Amino acid sequence: MTAFLSGPPVVRIVNSFDRPFENAVATARTCYSSKGIITPEEVGGDKEKNEAKRREKEERRDALAKSIYEAGHHTTLQHAHFQFALDRVSRHCIWAFLHSHPFYNSEQVSQRYVEVKEGTYAVPPMTGEALKLYTETCDAQVRTYQKLIEALTPVTGEEYYKRFAGRRTNRKYDKEVKKKAQEIARYVLPVSIFAYMYHTVSGLTLLRYWRMCEQPDAPAETRELVRLMVEELLRVDPLFRAILEEPIPEAELPETAIQQRFRPSPREFCAEFDAKLGGRTSVLSGWKADNEKGLADAVREVFGLPEARLSDEDAIRLALDPKSNRFFGESMNVTTLSHLSRTLHHPSYTFKKKISHTADSQDQRHRMTPASRPVLLAHLHDEPDFVTPELVKLSDVGGRLFGEAMDRAWAAFTKLKALGVPAEFASYVLPNAVAVRFSESSDLLNLHHKLKARLCYNAQEEIWRASKDEAEQIKAVNPSIGRYLLPPCGLRWLAGIKPSCPEGDRYCGIPVWKVELEKYVRTI
Repeated sequence: MTAFLSGPPVVRIVNSFDRPFENAVATARTCYSSKGIITPEEVGGDKEKNEAKRREKEERRDALAKSIYEAGHHTTLQHAHFQFALDRVSRHCIWAFLHSHPFYNSEQVSQRYVEVKEGTYAVPPMTGEALKLYTETCDAQVRTYQKLIEALTPVTGEEYYKRFAGRRTNRKYDKEVKKKAQEIARYVLPVSIFAYMYHTVSGLTLLRYWRMCEQPDAPAETRELVRLMVEELLRVDPLFRAILEEPIPEAELPETAIQQRFRPSPREFCAEFDAKLGGRTSVLSGWKADNEKGLADAVREVFGLPEARLSDEDAIRLALDPKSNRFFGESMNVTTLSHLSRTLHHPSYTFKKKISHTADSQDQRHRMTPASRPVLLAHLHDEPDFVTPELVKLSDVGGRLFGEAMDRAWAAFTKLKALGVPAEFASYVLPNAVAVRFSESSDLLNLHHKLKARLCYNAQEEIWRASKDEAEQIKAVNPSIGRYLLPPCGLRWLAGIKPSCPEGDRYCGIPVWKVELEKYVRTI
């Protein structure tokens, strides 16, 4: 086990099911029960006074659990959930593993709104000159972050008070300005910065974590984190030992074998990928040829209507116009429960996109718009490769500090590898701004929900720009669909819901519902 010098993550289960393992067996037995619901108490033989018979029931319990597990009947393990309180987990580990799949729920401390303090970062195993270089670089990046907040605050205030002219004389809004500056300054922080969070998963997901915990890009930290999570699971319910498999070693992963066979060509790949973007953050690379026709057909199928009774255009309008489909004007997303809205599962789109590590950490939270995110180490080379926030470009001092931070990070990354530090550990010194390239696909139903959230002017800048790119390109190829890809205020306005903006005090100050998509402009 490779121990991080900064110490292990802090892991504890704060909420869980009662008797989760026996609950899984009870759900399995209920499927074939002629006498009704089987309970965990019955599975465990609680009422059995004869000790030998009780042991026999326990043996039957464990044998059935192993049998259904080995047969792949794993839905029984999805009933019981475990809520973890996690602390001292790096942002890199969270991006690379905890949030790289759809089956979890997390609420973590926000770097956008909570200021980062010095010394709060993971330190991988290294010694001597390498350790000195690593810690000095991380400390310097945090100090630059603090300077950058100060440097960006004037230009942020200028942009903010242009938008909210009536707030200029009320000093309480200076806090909002600082938060906006802090949101941008975080780009220079290393990906090693710690986070704390609530993280909830089912028993099945936790078992998958343990099996797959040596996945790149942070296998050493991930394995230690998941080992502690599994220890907590066994503390709560030791019976899970009966079905606990060992992790697949990193050396045996297909990703490892493929990288060894085909040596990555980072510079060549990144140049080729960026050329395909054509200057956009996100470029439409694939879509169904019959997206609009297929959507119209699905609407007619739901209601038993022939084409002569309902045209394609009218069918699409019924599905997407909030005047007809009122669910798009609601705060709660209930569309997967609606017959009409489920027709949007059929159209689909694929995008190639390039955003920063920190922006992608938010983008990947849209778990129903899945992406083929990279083995980041296969993209990294020794030249700075990062995304620059728009606000940084408006400040001479901010731009200088940002540039120095990028140079410092890549110089340290390169030097650490030259000193013999494995690339896995050297990468922890890289900044949040490091570029991440991938393809992302979605059906229209889930993409609509994502764009509704991220076209809002309060959304994180990079994801907003990517969302604008995506909505514009869909509108170009599927205009009958694209005209309804709008921020929440635009959808509420079409639905006749007042006020149009649902953000309350967070209203951006611009009546975006009156602005054409192509004219959306923002700097903060």
